[in-house]
Amino acid sequence: MAAEIRMERMTSPEIGAAIEAGITTAVVAAGAVEQHGPHLPLFVDAEHGDRLAVEIARRLGRALVAPTIRVGWSAHHMAFPGTVSLEKETFLAVCRDYAVSLAHHGFRRVCFVPSHGGNFAPLAEARDAFNEAAGPDCSVDVFADLAEVIGVWRDVAEADAGLGGRVGGHADIAETSIMMAMHDGIVREELAECGRLTTPEEEPELIRRVLSEEFASVTPNGILGDARGASAELGEKMIAALADRMAAHFEA
Repeated sequence: MAAEIRMERMTSPEIGAAIEAGITTAVVAAGAVEQHGPHLPLFVDAEHGDRLAVEIARRLGRALVAPTIRVGWSAHHMAFPGTVSLEKETFLAVCRDYAVSLAHHGFRRVCFVPSHGGNFAPLAEARDAFNEAAGPDCSVDVFADLAEVIGVWRDVAEADAGLGGRVGGHADIAETSIMMAMHDGIVREELAECGRLTTPEEEPELIRRVLSEEFASVTPNGILGDARGASAELGEKMIAALADRMAAHFEA
C-alpha cells in the first residue's frame, strides 16, 4: 500500500516523523461550495481541489496534502441557492492561518492551489503577506494564473475530442468531465446544457465581469461554456494535465 500523504488521514506522530524525515512541503487546495449549473453538485471546486492537491504532491515528491479549504470567496454566486461564501478577508485569514500553522510544525514550503476562480486573485495579492506571517524559514507560493487553467482544459478538450470551444471555465465540459471521473453517477447528465460561450480573446474581460458582478447577470444558468460532450475519460486527462502544469510551476 502506498504511503498516506493526506494529513487529515494521518496521525500526529506520523506527520511529525514525516517532517523529521525531510517531507517539508505542504500542498493546500482552496476550493468553494457554490452553484455549478443545473447538472453539477455544489462541491465541484472543493472535490476537484482535493484531487489536484494529491496529484500535485505526488508529482512534487516529499510533500503532504493539508486539509482542503472547502469554502472560498464566492460572493458573485450568491444569486444561486445553496452557495456558501466567506468574506474575502475571512477567506484570506483562514489561508494565512494555514500557512502559519504549517510553518510552526516545520514545513518549509506551502503551496496554495486554487480550484475556484474567485480564489485566484485574492491569494495572489496576499502571497507576500502570507510569507511574512509564515516567517523566514517557510516559503509560501500560489498558483495564480486562472487563464492558464482554462487554457489547459481547452487544449485537452480540443486535442482529445475537438471540443475546445466548449470550455468556458465554470460548469462546462471540463468541470463536468472532471466530476464524471471522480464520482460515478453524480452528474445529472440529462440536465447538461450550453451556457455563456466565450473565446480566449474575450476571457480576461469576462473573468473580470464575473468576479465583479453577479454571476447570474453574465450567465443565467450558471454555466460558462458548454457542459455537453463530457466524459470520465476526458476528465482524467484534464486532471492529469492540470496537475502537471501546476506541479511544474511549484518546481520552477
